[in-house]
Amino acid sequence: METITGLRERKKAATRQAVHEAALRLTVEHGIENVTVEAIADAADISRRTFSNYFSSKEDALLFDEERRTRTLVETLRQRPPEETAWQALLAAAHSLSPRTGTPEERAWAARSKLAMRHPSLLARQMSIHVALERDLVEAITGRPGTEHIRPEVYAGAFLTSLRIATRRWVERGGSEDLMELLDEIEQEISLAFP
Repeated sequence: METITGLRERKKAATRQAVHEAALRLTVEHGIENVTVEAIADAADISRRTFSNYFSSKEDALLFDEERRTRTLVETLRQRPPEETAWQALLAAAHSLSPRTGTPEERAWAARSKLAMRHPSLLARQMSIHVALERDLVEAITGRPGTEHIRPEVYAGAFLTSLRIATRRWVERGGSEDLMELLDEIEQEISLAFP
């Protein structure tokens, strides 16, 4: 029975990824306002009803990978050595998950980021993902060295701000720079406040 469940879950994951990729491709090609849920379903070779089993909107389908990445970031953070400070653990987790320069994953991240910056509906959905992420980051770093009082919230907020700034600069520069180098530059500035 476990094999069937495993196979079923793999098929669901593959379908979810196919829908996400179809949504991203169509939106990049035609613009979000010209893409319908029906068009995404057709491109992913599924029915409209099946689409609804996976996503509640085209925005959710577009930002699916971002939600997956945030869950992975939090899990990676929780697995960092407990003696690391909150800031060290946050930075190490981000670096371990960063897309490598020139990869399809990096190009998809760039496309999603550009879209979110240009479309209020995506930006609003992305912000709700980040609000939940901030809460999860606070929970994951509480109890680490130097996280008394309000510091977990300050660390999580500063960390997300550094990611947002690095991503915006990276997208504005056409992805010509290494995203992690931009993040390092910003984090060095922030680290001055968090020794």
